[in-house]
Amino acid sequence: EVQVVESGGDVVQAGGSLRLSCAVFGSSLDDYAIGWFRQVPGKEREGISCIKRGNGVIWYRDSVKGRFNTSSANKNLVYLQMNNLKPEDTADYYCAAGPTRPGTSWMKSRLFFDYWGKGTRVTVSS
Repeated sequence: EVQVVESGGDVVQAGGSLRLSCAVFGSSLDDYAIGWFRQVPGKEREGISCIKRGNGVIWYRDSVKGRFNTSSANKNLVYLQMNNLKPEDTADYYCAAGPTRPGTSWMKSRLFFDYWGKGTRVTVSS
């Protein structure tokens, strides 16, 4: 069984930084991807970044490019470094894992990820 656990959410002022962590346990997928998503109440869960563990390809949503950085510490641990945070970044952040696929167009869709964490809340105050 695969377990995904995210951590690191907090309350931060606009312009500040946070680092979220995603640990994937029990994974038997040799080549999988880890995605970061966020959701605001009443809105769809949106993909914001994804990393392919096999070749290191990383995708970012336009709204976070240049501010967020995804990296992997090892096979089972991925970070989302969030800098210059804005109030509109306030959301519940989720980490998810799933089999990798060619290209990057699928990375923004929750449909392609099988295993999900329970989320961690990020609040950015103005």
